[in-house]
Amino acid sequence: MDIIAEIGTSHGGNLDKAMRLVDSAAEAGATGVKFQWVYAHEILHPETGHVSLPGGRVRLYDRFRALEAPPGFYRKCRDHAKRAGLKFICSPFGPRSLRELMETEPDAIKIASPEVSHIPLLEECARYFRRVPLILSGGVSKLGDIERAVDTLTGAEGAGEKSGLAEGSAPLTLLHCVTSYPAPPEEYNVRCVETLERTFGLPAGISDHSMEPVLIPVLATAFGAKMIEKHITLSRDTDGLDDPVALEPGQFAQMAQAVRQTQAVLERHRKASMAQGKILCAEYAEGLVLTMGQKDALDQMSEQFGKDKVMAAVGDGVKRLAPCERLNYGRTNRSLHYTRGLPAGHRLTHDDVAVLRTEKTLTPGISPAFLNDTVGAVLQQDVSDGEGVLLSHITAR
Repeated sequence: MDIIAEIGTSHGGNLDKAMRLVDSAAEAGATGVKFQWVYAHEILHPETGHVSLPGGRVRLYDRFRALEAPPGFYRKCRDHAKRAGLKFICSPFGPRSLRELMETEPDAIKIASPEVSHIPLLEECARYFRRVPLILSGGVSKLGDIERAVDTLTGAEGAGEKSGLAEGSAPLTLLHCVTSYPAPPEEYNVRCVETLERTFGLPAGISDHSMEPVLIPVLATAFGAKMIEKHITLSRDTDGLDDPVALEPGQFAQMAQAVRQTQAVLERHRKASMAQGKILCAEYAEGLVLTMGQKDALDQMSEQFGKDKVMAAVGDGVKRLAPCERLNYGRTNRSLHYTRGLPAGHRLTHDDVAVLRTEKTLTPGISPAFLNDTVGAVLQQDVSDGEGVLLSHITAR
């Protein structure tokens, strides 16, 4: 089981703080740390809107700009993680950050939930399929979105070449996720871990954005998660974008210990009954069938949180947008946007269109899958800086 401490941008660009976060993750029982390689222009348009933080209200684009760091910063973080015995994992957000990340030789590339629709980035990541482990998070995504992303990542030319992965490493791991900060545990639908593994034949895990340290990670472990990812911070009172929903080191250690204990229970039951027979557990839900290890985990969580909350978190395993994600679909994930105001009759170039998150105030555009079709097309009307690209705006090339 990999337990990944998502440092993200909690370091604020401060190398000493980044190293303290790595040390805290190691002491808390993580097996890896994950960073985010941020260049604001690869993620957002400058006019995407504002965000309220402990220090006040700021432009979201400016906040991301302040988090940019040179490649040397990440190399030092990688080296420190290695000395601490941890895997160094990082999320790129565009071609530049991916290229520089690969020069840093990470232990894995993590594709964040909003980038499930970033087809050009996925196509670039596909070049490394079976050469470095890939992790794909599926928050604010429908099953079809994940299917397209998996097909893109695994369909690259040369993907069938001899693997350069370490023995036992998975070429691609899928993480079930609810993209909301914080995410209500009752909306997590943890059985989607089983659904993703069964549907795609790939190892699956969970990326947990709930405030509760133990509930979702333990349930995910019970339902077969191979990886648990959760944000870590030195303090929830600091001004990192994700700090208010991250775990402080003591909470992260509590989570890691609970996951390991659940693994031990599952293994003990597996050895006691190699056939891993299942039993009908009508006291939880009509028709629900569990192994004895799973039932023990649900019993333990029910004593702590109540059966109703536990069963709401377990869910039915049907992959769908969680209620808290629905309004974000199309805004948090990627679409095509104009990089400047342009007049009718203009023929679009690569510099005129970018694959961005819509986020706060802009209008969503069409799928990034249409990027190559858009470049070279002629505008039928004037368009505004940052506006989402629509097919009604353009004529065929």
